[in-house]
Amino acid sequence: MAIPRVKPGRYPAILSYGFRPFFLAGALYAGLAILFWLPLFYGDVDTWSTFAPVDWHVHEMLFGYLAAVVTGFLLTAIPNWTGRLPVQGLPLLALTLLWLAGRFAVFFSAGIGWLAAGVVDCAFLLAVAASAASEIVAGRNWRNLKVLLPVTVLFAANAVFHAEAHFEGVTDVSRRLGLGAAIALIMIVGGRIVPSFTRNWLVRENPGRLPAPINRFDAVSIGISVLALAAWTFFPGSVATGVALIVAAVLSAARLARWAGDRTWRDPLVLILHVGFACVPIGLFLAGLAALAPAFVPSAAGLHALGVGAIGTMTLAVMTRATLGHTGRDLKAGPGTCLIYVAVLLAALVRVCAAFIPGHPVLLDISAGLWAVAFLGFAALYGPMVSRPRVPARHPNRPAS
Repeated sequence: MAIPRVKPGRYPAILSYGFRPFFLAGALYAGLAILFWLPLFYGDVDTWSTFAPVDWHVHEMLFGYLAAVVTGFLLTAIPNWTGRLPVQGLPLLALTLLWLAGRFAVFFSAGIGWLAAGVVDCAFLLAVAASAASEIVAGRNWRNLKVLLPVTVLFAANAVFHAEAHFEGVTDVSRRLGLGAAIALIMIVGGRIVPSFTRNWLVRENPGRLPAPINRFDAVSIGISVLALAAWTFFPGSVATGVALIVAAVLSAARLARWAGDRTWRDPLVLILHVGFACVPIGLFLAGLAALAPAFVPSAAGLHALGVGAIGTMTLAVMTRATLGHTGRDLKAGPGTCLIYVAVLLAALVRVCAAFIPGHPVLLDISAGLWAVAFLGFAALYGPMVSRPRVPARHPNRPAS
């Protein structure tokens, strides 16, 4: 719910709500980092990081861009859950600068040392988790504490990432742990917002079949999927892991099928949520096939279906919708918004195809270019919205979601 709940203060509009600085920073970083990644991957440029090039890329997508978007979402959603004022002003600026410090620390870790870089970088997610927990507890909103579990795992994965890169020379377990935490967060939060926003839109615009209410099936699906992701983290090549991932994929697909997504094609803002969530069972299925038949299905296919497809599409869907709602604008996707949706979906498709056709860098270039179009396009379209005060309500009775 886009409920304006801010305390007047002498600070710019961009520091009035968590989604403003973090959605903009996350989008800019997602687009620019991927453009830097290509010449880094080809050996044309270098970082001053202790991370190997691939590890830097994985780390900054998970713990740079994704961490920023998750923070923006939490700092915006929690006030609606608790009825409390949002983190804003100087505390929000401090969190933003801490996130930025982590990006510099990782990039220049060869100079400042891996441990110092890790401490600075990990401090951000720790501060976010602590801030979110304190607000939820102060608001006695106990049921939403479970949302912090994947965030805590994401923090732990970041700490392990730094240690694993230093002591092993390359990351393995930590990257799957971080990705798994992100997918678990999508399953939990997406399992709320996708059917909720779908129901609201259908009631207003297309009466008829509605999404099934949340019940025990959702809990079982999430539980089995989390166990499958845990097995994938530590035993990615096991036959049992492959079977578990495919079972999780089937359950996630069945869960999605209950949300009446086929009836939302007239509203891109709602439809994209269903398409983004659909990338979760697709990614789980490909990861399961990679465990069972690695000669035919490369592990990179599942990784990028989950990373580029599920995470990329769902974050972009949430960022656009939340920005429109919380800045007082109509919940309508214009041509530019539809374009960035198409771009991120094509980026995911091309990147998964590239996993099956190794040795063709042109596919990597195309996927990276499409990804940059999607997120830099968001920054161009929505940057002015997050940088300016909320517009006056033109339709007092317009629902917020």
